[in-house]
Amino acid sequence: MNLATILTTSAADDPDHLAVKLDDAELSYAQLDRATARLAGLLAQHDVKRGDRVGVMLPNVPYFPLCYYGILRAGGIVVPLNVLLKRREVAFYLEDSGARLLFAWHAFAEEAEAGAADAGAECLLVAPGEFDRAVGEAPARDAVTEADDGDTAVILYTSGTTGTPKGAELTHSNLLRNAKISSGLFELGEDAVTLGALPLFHTFGQTCSMNATISSGGALTLIPRFEPAKALEIIQRDRVNVFQGVPTMYGAMLHEPDRERFNTSTLRVCASGGSALPVELLRAFEQSFHCKVLEGYGLSETSPVASFNHPDRERKPGSIGTPVDGVEMKVVDDEDNDVAQGEVGEIVIRGHNVMKGYWGRPDATEEAIRDGWFHSGDLARVDADGYFFIVDRKKDMILRGGYNVYPREIEEVLYEHPAVREAAVVGLPHEEYGEEVGAAIALKDGADASVEELREFVKRQVAAYKYPREVWFVGELPKGPTGKILKREIERPADA
Repeated sequence: MNLATILTTSAADDPDHLAVKLDDAELSYAQLDRATARLAGLLAQHDVKRGDRVGVMLPNVPYFPLCYYGILRAGGIVVPLNVLLKRREVAFYLEDSGARLLFAWHAFAEEAEAGAADAGAECLLVAPGEFDRAVGEAPARDAVTEADDGDTAVILYTSGTTGTPKGAELTHSNLLRNAKISSGLFELGEDAVTLGALPLFHTFGQTCSMNATISSGGALTLIPRFEPAKALEIIQRDRVNVFQGVPTMYGAMLHEPDRERFNTSTLRVCASGGSALPVELLRAFEQSFHCKVLEGYGLSETSPVASFNHPDRERKPGSIGTPVDGVEMKVVDDEDNDVAQGEVGEIVIRGHNVMKGYWGRPDATEEAIRDGWFHSGDLARVDADGYFFIVDRKKDMILRGGYNVYPREIEEVLYEHPAVREAAVVGLPHEEYGEEVGAAIALKDGADASVEELREFVKRQVAAYKYPREVWFVGELPKGPTGKILKREIERPADA
């Protein structure tokens, strides 16, 4: 079944229900459905056929779901692109995927058009007014192109922390089932009002916010660029009851100086993913916002949801929960042998959510999926109840003098200090120990703490080899498009 049917089904069930909004701009399900039919007609005019790849370089505006479902409806494959990509990067994604066409937001025209030209692809700018007319004048293509379960629907490029980015091929079946599972996890129905704060070009926002909400017949209210005060304003204005975000978003909303003046009482359930949510932050957010925060886990290659804390079961702070329905997870050693309960190993995943493979990269696919299990590169342990606890990324682990130091553990301690707003622990080259433990700290507004105070605070609570010998303060930690802290961009200052 084509993933676009989640829209056509919801439109048939309740055509007048609000589907997507951005401030005063609103689209009902009937309007969005009709617009995607015309966009499919526009694609036919540009000779886009079944299986052709089409780039979507749009922020969180209603044109994103319009293009996304329109491309799927026409039988095309969506290639989402971060709107902040530069010419060279745009060209890479389009060339690598073989995309014939790119829908690009008018504000990023220069880089998008140049990159598309380099890749030999056509670029259609999405500018309010002009684009609406182009879509409105196209012949409607009401039929939804048939799709087999194994047909690729979306090619999502991984962040490329090592080497060039790889395109994860996600099938219609991968994404349909993950959207339905997400809908159940967050208890979505037609009364759901989801805050679309996560970038829709990213797997978390795309599946858990957009596809899950549309498949449930709920409303998605968008924010193009996350700002905590604006997010709180939308929660109050639109009576938002579902919020999904990364840990930095939760921290920003919790520490927003004017938080108390917003009425956020409608918030019912929140979901956190992308990186580990510090336990102190989870507890403080739940206490302040009087809602339930569910932490889960997944990757672009797993559509993305693999495990979650379930709303109807025990939630364990600091845990990514248990595998979702139809998915298996376990932890293994470097030889792919199961490790004992409580021991640390790499998470491997098997199930309906695992990608078809990396686009055009059979070697990388073979390396990542072995004996049917996708190897995540994330380290975790499992408790007696089957709950998984992320320890760290395999590549982020610090090896100090022969001892393993997991940054997540040290970050959890740092977050307990009342002056710390954000913390990132990284490994630094060291002649004697191989690596030394370093910590970059952003303090809360108006708070004060010394390097020695923070070092001693951690030293009192962990083994002697684990505490950060080098500590430095930053105004802000570097972040990716979803707000995830980018450790690879943290630089140690000379005076650390």
